[in-house]
Amino acid sequence: MRTGPETYQRKSDADRALVMIEAQMRSGEWTDPERTKVKLGDYASAWITQRPGLRPRTMDLYRWLLRKHIEPHLGGVQVGKLSPRMVREWRATLIASGVSVSVTAKAYRLLRAILMTAVEDDNLLPRNPCRIRGAGTEDAGERPVLTVAQVFELAEQVGRRPVGNIRMIQGGYRLRFSRRGEMRTSPEMYGSRADAEWALRKMASDGRADCTYERRYYALVLVATFASLRWGEATALRRCDLDLEAGTVRVRAAFVERSTGEMLLGPPKSQAGRRIVGIPAAIIPALREHLAIFAKDDLGALVFPGARGGPLRRGNFNKMSAWPQAAEAIGMPGLHFHDLRHTGNQFAAQSGARLRDLMARMGHDSEHAAMIYQHQAQGADKAITNAIDSHVQAEQAKRDDDEDGPTGVLVPAG
Repeated sequence: MRTGPETYQRKSDADRALVMIEAQMRSGEWTDPERTKVKLGDYASAWITQRPGLRPRTMDLYRWLLRKHIEPHLGGVQVGKLSPRMVREWRATLIASGVSVSVTAKAYRLLRAILMTAVEDDNLLPRNPCRIRGAGTEDAGERPVLTVAQVFELAEQVGRRPVGNIRMIQGGYRLRFSRRGEMRTSPEMYGSRADAEWALRKMASDGRADCTYERRYYALVLVATFASLRWGEATALRRCDLDLEAGTVRVRAAFVERSTGEMLLGPPKSQAGRRIVGIPAAIIPALREHLAIFAKDDLGALVFPGARGGPLRRGNFNKMSAWPQAAEAIGMPGLHFHDLRHTGNQFAAQSGARLRDLMARMGHDSEHAAMIYQHQAQGADKAITNAIDSHVQAEQAKRDDDEDGPTGVLVPAG
């Protein structure tokens, strides 16, 4: 027996309320008031823990969004008392406090999914209070697409680090740099460390300062681009996954780096992520050179190991490879590593291949082709790879012609 939450002045009113409750119970729409008193923070935490199939990084993201942006505002509210007005005020507070539109949209989608379970599975709410149209949509903006020349230039730039140091002195920053193995001091004074760092990079690019070059990232840039690989897929490749004679790479695993720093090896991001992808003949020589220098002879050895032999870590890749400086050097400041995959996908799309074949190459699931096995698309992928290879070789030939000048004409050196 339960006691209703309300008191009625007349017995007839109580009888009508009881009839309505009984009707709701028969239709499965009745909500037990005691169960709705669970706090949103507790309910959401249990929801994330019990959610099936969440990848480790997704779980980390959900817990961070909950801890950082949901619990401080709504965590103590009883689930049954959440209202559309509360959700609107919460979202407006996030935006007003400077939380980005992208993060706000992620937090809103998480809250909406949690409360959808509360409505549909646990019957804690009659309707989902998350009803703001478009609030879960992220407008990430158009990501850049590199040209073939920019891809190769980026591969050359990644891993280049100027030799020098910057010291803070009274009045600004002083720059010391190496030139032909000898340390020198720049006569200029710089107002900020960033200005001094920019000057050092400029001196290295102009040849006025020495630089070191860690070439282990060269082939990584090329493979990630022209085979349309995700970071975790590329860094998890083993020697046995490469068939350079056939010109293919097999994707069967991916590394995931959690927010705690823990490295996990698991399946690719989607079911279609397990695939065999063709690689252009134009980059195979670079892969052979890379394997000879940086990878162990063991078939199970990582193709792209870190300096100490372990897997590359996304967390310190930018610093170790000087990625931001390389991106700036090719005129693409703000470039992300994932933009290489985006670029490769664009090259593949330019081949004129069918959508289904592109989905297979890219490792994407779709409603119409959720289970595309690579052997069904190998012929099409070969055609896509050949088209990309032709594009690469044509661009390289064009670049060589531009550098050599017109046939029969001497070009001044230096």
